Amino acid sequence: MPPWYRPSRSSTSCASASAPDARRRVKRAIALAALCLAAASTAAASDDSFLAALDADRRPLVVQALPPTPASLRTTLDASLATPRDPTEIWAARQWQSAMAPSLARFVKDEALRGELLQRVYLEARLANLPPELVLAVIQVESAFRADAVSSAGAVGLMQIMPFWIRELGLPADDLKDPWRNLRYGTTILAHYLAVERGDFTRALARYNGSLGQTWYPERVMRAWQRHWRGPAENGRVTVQR
Repeated sequence: MPPWYRPSRSSTSCASASAPDARRRVKRAIALAALCLAAASTAAASDDSFLAALDADRRPLVVQALPPTPASLRTTLDASLATPRDPTEIWAARQWQSAMAPSLARFVKDEALRGELLQRVYLEARLANLPPELVLAVIQVESAFRADAVSSAGAVGLMQIMPFWIRELGLPADDLKDPWRNLRYGTTILAHYLAVERGDFTRALARYNGSLGQTWYPERVMRAWQRHWRGPAENGRVTVQR
């Protein structure tokens, strides 16, 4: 696991409701739309392998119908990994990283590790059809980029994932303190809730936090997005519904 996140406890939680209630909500939600649980190989740490995993054509960042739930989170998008690199996409990814790096510097001091995290966030967000800036905003609010953060409710890691998600979606060996595995879970869960709520970020973010019917959590995330994670303009971004 990358060493740049010091152990800490976070007061924020991905699901503040009790685990049994959360599990019941999850099972109902899974009946409506299956989770997209695919991503690039964990070996894609270098710049070249990361960029090779990007789609050749830049698809609009819109919420789409999700495919059936795979057997485990280990399932990968082999077709995406085999897609040739496109110079325009490579340029866009690097421009995005350059735009995000100054804001991330106050959380992650090491430049090389900062770049590695931005690469992974960009890739996971693209595969889940999420704006990568939104993912950064959620991480800031949930854990302040501390991969070892554990909340009083037991939520773990960068995106504060409750351990019951492993029983619902993954393998017993999945380590939620592994930042890359945690990103896989978090982006998948958030993409699922956006699909359930038909692109309504306010309701989807409230579901992610376990506070559906309240707006304090979506407001915190949106403030963080607007203040710290305004990236290069992109066509086709999902519009926030209030």
